[in-house]
Amino acid sequence: MAKPLTDQERKKQISVRGLAGVENVADLKTNFNRHLHFTLVKDRNVATKRDYYFALANTVRDHLVGRWIRTQQHYYEKDPKRVYYLSLEFYMGRTLQNTMVNLALENACDEATYQLGLDMEELQDIEEDAGLGNGGLGRLAACFLDSMASLGLAAYGYGIRYEFGIFNQKIVNGWQVEEADDWLRYGNPWEKARPEYMRPVHFYGRVEHTAEGVKWVDTQVVLALPYDTPVPGYRNNIVNTMRLWSAKAPCDFNLKDFNVGGYIQAVLDRNLAENISRVLYPNDNFFEGKELRLKQEYFVVAATLQDIVRRFKASKFGSTEFVRMDLSTLPNKVAIQLNDTHPALAIPELMRILVDLEKLTWEKAWDIVVRTCAYTNHTVLPEALERWPVDLFQNLLPRHLEIIYEINRRHLERISKLYPGDTDRMRRMSLIEEGDVKKINMAHLCIVGSHAVNGVARIHSEIIKNTVFKDFYDVDPQKFQNKTNGITPRRWLVMCNPGLAEVIAERIGEDFVRDLDQLKKLEEFLNDEAFIRDVAKIKQENKLKFAAHLEEHYKVKINPNSMFDVQVKRIHEYKRQLLNCLHIITLYNREGNYCHGPVYFQAAPGYHTAKMIIKLITSIGDIVNNDPVVGDRLKVIFLENYRVTLAEKVVPAADLSEQISTAGTEASGTGNMKFMLNGALTIGTMDGANVEMAEEAGEENLFIFGMRVDDVEAMDKKGYDAVSYYNKIPELKQAIDQISGGFFSPSQPDLFKDLVKMLMHHDRFKVFADYEDYIKCQEKVSQLYKNPKEWTRKVIHNIAGSGKFSSDRTISQYAREIWGMEPSLEKIAAPDDPR
Repeated sequence: MAKPLTDQERKKQISVRGLAGVENVADLKTNFNRHLHFTLVKDRNVATKRDYYFALANTVRDHLVGRWIRTQQHYYEKDPKRVYYLSLEFYMGRTLQNTMVNLALENACDEATYQLGLDMEELQDIEEDAGLGNGGLGRLAACFLDSMASLGLAAYGYGIRYEFGIFNQKIVNGWQVEEADDWLRYGNPWEKARPEYMRPVHFYGRVEHTAEGVKWVDTQVVLALPYDTPVPGYRNNIVNTMRLWSAKAPCDFNLKDFNVGGYIQAVLDRNLAENISRVLYPNDNFFEGKELRLKQEYFVVAATLQDIVRRFKASKFGSTEFVRMDLSTLPNKVAIQLNDTHPALAIPELMRILVDLEKLTWEKAWDIVVRTCAYTNHTVLPEALERWPVDLFQNLLPRHLEIIYEINRRHLERISKLYPGDTDRMRRMSLIEEGDVKKINMAHLCIVGSHAVNGVARIHSEIIKNTVFKDFYDVDPQKFQNKTNGITPRRWLVMCNPGLAEVIAERIGEDFVRDLDQLKKLEEFLNDEAFIRDVAKIKQENKLKFAAHLEEHYKVKINPNSMFDVQVKRIHEYKRQLLNCLHIITLYNREGNYCHGPVYFQAAPGYHTAKMIIKLITSIGDIVNNDPVVGDRLKVIFLENYRVTLAEKVVPAADLSEQISTAGTEASGTGNMKFMLNGALTIGTMDGANVEMAEEAGEENLFIFGMRVDDVEAMDKKGYDAVSYYNKIPELKQAIDQISGGFFSPSQPDLFKDLVKMLMHHDRFKVFADYEDYIKCQEKVSQLYKNPKEWTRKVIHNIAGSGKFSSDRTISQYAREIWGMEPSLEKIAAPDDPR
């Protein structure tokens, strides 16, 4: 039997399919050796693998830089409208391979490194993940940057250059332990510091109202130092910029008391200012009202808006002499997209710039702000919505508090005219929430200060309009839109699953990489025996590779013929990892009669329940995986330290994707799309983007179970009684009794009592209500898995239906319907081409 191709050999075939001719191999080798020798000052005899990685990264970066410069020149000459994507998170993962795919360099680099006696995959593995995000929101921002560049939009991602990204997760005796993610310790070859664009950011101080206008004085200054990372589009020679700000103390920071002791202390105190960009808050869908977090939010907004105004004033048909002074045209040239409420302070900060510094009238300034800003909502969970205490604002940002009060006064004046005497509505719609502690509702600020408000899946956008922000929708229905999330097919198919990309390209050509809707053509091959065989074979190869990875890194042996049933999520009660646990226990109690594979879970934030859930999963694994009766028919694995790089291995290997949140709680999900595109079937509730996935692939090709949004609402009205389900369903009762009785924690029988108590008496997410339907649905899954051909047919239906979930489609809709920009697939001239 012929030996299967390795990923590297397959990428040579595809990239996609000879598009990247093995040109310039000799040049690449020369440049590699030049970087090794001169940039890194290394002799090949003493160079380490990391030196080789840096030499390769710098060689690839050379191909980026010329395109980067030419792209920026192109923007200055054309003077297009620019979009600024403001996000506190960019979960980028690794850059090297993604850059090679987008620049069509992968074959040539592979050949060059091979001729130099090196293994490119080994070098790629040396790169640290840029984990500057928690999960969905930060990874979405990364996909959007890829799509904006691939669609030729003049776009900039703005965020914070966290010194420490999402923590490294270790599991010790089944418990999560966090370690700092020192991702910059060896340097980062992809970024370029730009000290010439350093900007001051002010905090604290007081406000003076003078005859000349309002002044914010006696402030403490922190400098924002920008680091630029190139973001290449897919084979169109466009390279956009992600600019991340790093906090620096000014040189005169606290050096007023220049005596010896004071001087030493003052220099040591610089750290306090620089802490702003030190670490990413590891909270996903949970608001933490800490002063440092508010400082981070204002820091990125203040630095970015100075940059936006500077660029707006300087750019006019490439002429640096001409300066735009009339800011009334700002919305024609600038779109600001707020990725959730974290950058909401852009609204009062832009007002401060326009009113206090540029001396515009309030009315004129407000019109500019609303036409420029747009807001994406990512969650309906009340604990995730940002509400900042007024006292904190008063101390840290006194001028912004005044501006927010004035925005609110005018907003409520309008509401009272529309609904005279309706004080209850005014209370609900106010930007300021009264109570024991007065708070600013940041979502309300975003809605009032933006011309567009969007949810991230159709069902989520409807919930926003009908419940969470209904009052605002009643007043301004034209503001509310839907933009269903998407993922970039470059990273999430071509790069992470070259085998599947290749068998698709053989059938329908290569254009699907930039137009994912073309996957619909695969429906013609639903009864093509050879195609069915090829798709199944690729999945099996991916599973074998992943099983080998698990054995090497986790010392766990799994049967690659078992079903790989995967749940990749941040641990949160609404995502219902506990429902999955109950299914595993039920399978185990049936003595593993189902051939079921491993279940994977993602890293969790630092809250108590999440850590208990992790401990439960690992404890179940300890019992199940060591039971000789069950053998290799059922294995439970918790993959520690889940990150983008690990996702790129898990996603292509998964057979079943678990999307089991309580209907009405998951805004969209994007993991669900990655699994669908890579040939996993979905078991899920009608929540988030699952609804649209079922529409695109056909509901009969997903495993849908459980309550719908209406059922959940009806149950909320009636009251959810967990105990009645416990008493009524014997297998559920057995599983819960085992958890509470210490079956999975024999040395600490009471360990999971609190989890059980929560499930029985305080479960907002109604795990028991969907248990029975979920178990029945899983039985259907197991039944179908025994028929490989029918299973693979459903897989092909899903891949063919996944075109809608490209971030290119999402970004095209943002561009046309929110930003007033037109995407383009045109190429610009490469650096070595004459213009």
